[in-house]
Amino acid sequence: MPERRSAREVLALVADDFAEIPYPERQSRPDGPLAWQGYDASRARAAERTGEEESVVCGTAHVEGVRAVLIAFEFGFLGGSLGERTGDRLEAAYAYAREHRLPVVPLVATGGSRMQEGMLALTQLQRVARQSALTREAGLPQIAVLRDPTTGGGWATLGAGADVILALPGAQVGFAGSRVRPPDADPSAYTAEAQVAAGAADAVVPEEELRRTLGRWLRLLTSASDEPAPVPAPLGATGLPATGWEAVRRARAPERPRATAYLDAYFTHRVAVSGDRCGGTDPGMLCGFGGRDGRTVAYAAQTGTATLPAGYRTASRLIRLADRLGIPVLTLVDTPGAANDAEAERQGAGAAIADLFLTLAAARTPVTTLLIGEGGSGGALALAAPGNTYATPDSYFSVIAPESAAAILKRPPREAEATADQLRIRPQDLRELGVTAPPEQTRT
Repeated sequence: MPERRSAREVLALVADDFAEIPYPERQSRPDGPLAWQGYDASRARAAERTGEEESVVCGTAHVEGVRAVLIAFEFGFLGGSLGERTGDRLEAAYAYAREHRLPVVPLVATGGSRMQEGMLALTQLQRVARQSALTREAGLPQIAVLRDPTTGGGWATLGAGADVILALPGAQVGFAGSRVRPPDADPSAYTAEAQVAAGAADAVVPEEELRRTLGRWLRLLTSASDEPAPVPAPLGATGLPATGWEAVRRARAPERPRATAYLDAYFTHRVAVSGDRCGGTDPGMLCGFGGRDGRTVAYAAQTGTATLPAGYRTASRLIRLADRLGIPVLTLVDTPGAANDAEAERQGAGAAIADLFLTLAAARTPVTTLLIGEGGSGGALALAAPGNTYATPDSYFSVIAPESAAAILKRPPREAEATADQLRIRPQDLRELGVTAPPEQTRT
C-alpha cells in the first residue's frame, strides 16, 4: 500500500503557494441531520487528529506556473467521506473556478459518502456532478489525481468524471471499497494500474513526477487557439507513385514512417490520454495533447493496425475534449481498416465508428488530417477531417482494399493490381477527385 499523505502534504507536493478559499457557513444540528448518536464526537476526534474541520481542503495555487483550484481530500477525517458540509465546500470551489476561469484539480482520497448523514450525504454526489457539468460547459479543464483509496461516489464523480485522470502507483481505485466487495473478488482489479489497463484512467504517475506532470497537463489544456493545426511535412517518399498498386506497396512498406515518427517530429513534448472509459484500450490509436511553437494541438493518430472499437471511442473522447477547450486537432490516418472480427462486433464497432464520424462532423474547433499510410475504407475515413485532409506521397485512400474489391467483383486475385488503378487511390488521384487538398498546402 502506498504512503497515505494528508491533504496538506499532497498540496505541498504539487504547489508552494496554496491559499484556501472562503467556505460557506452551515448551521449543524446536534449529531447531524440523522441525529446519529456520537456523530459530533466522531467529528471532533477527526478534527483533533487531522487539524482539519472537514474532509476536503479547497483553495488556489500555482502548479508549475499555472494557477488552478485544488481540492484535496483528507482521508484521516472520517475516511475522506462526503457529507453536507463537504458538498458545500466542493460547490464553492467549483463556483470559484468558474468565476476566475481556473482549471480544477481534485486530489481524491475517499471512501465514499458519509453513512452518519444517510441519503443527504449520498445526494452530495448530485451536487458535485452538477458543478462538474457547469465547469465543463464553461470550457474549463478538470484533471483528477487518484490517491489511496479512491472508492465509492468520490471515484464515480470527482475521479471518473474528470477530463484527464492520473493516479498514484498502487492506489486502491474502484467503485466498491475493500469492505463491501464480493469475498472472492480479485483485489488486483481494484488498483490504479488495473483502471489504466481497462481504459478508465489515463496514466499512473509516481509521486516524484506528479508536480511536473500535472503542470504540463495544465499548461497544455489551458492554451486555447482558433488557428488550425499546421500540416506535418511528409517524412517518407517524395515522388508520387506511378500506379495504384505502387501506392499500395509504398503504404504497406515496413520501413515507411509511422505515426510515432510524425508525432516526434511535430511536437516538442506531448502527453497521452488512454482508454475509451468503457473498459477498452487500443494501442493502435495514439491520442493526447502536445506542444508545438508555443501552442497546444490535440492529436489522434492511427499506427497502421486495424482500429479497434476502443480506439474509435478514445479518439471521439479526445476530439470532444479538445472541442470543448478550444484546442485545434491533428489526426493522422493510417489503417487497413476497422477491426472486423467477431469480438470487434461484440464491442460495438459500428456504433464506435458512427460516433467518431458524428464527433468530427460536429466539431467547432479546427481539425487537420494527414493521410500517412493506408486509408482503408470507412475505418480510416472516420478519422479524416471533411474538407481539410492531406496526403503524403507514400499513402493511398480507397473505398476498399484492392484485393477485397477484386474479390467482390469476382475477379481473380491477379487482377488486384489492375483494380487498384481503376479505384484511383493514389495521392494525385485523391487530389484530382477533390478528396484531399492541393500539395502546396501540405508543407509547413
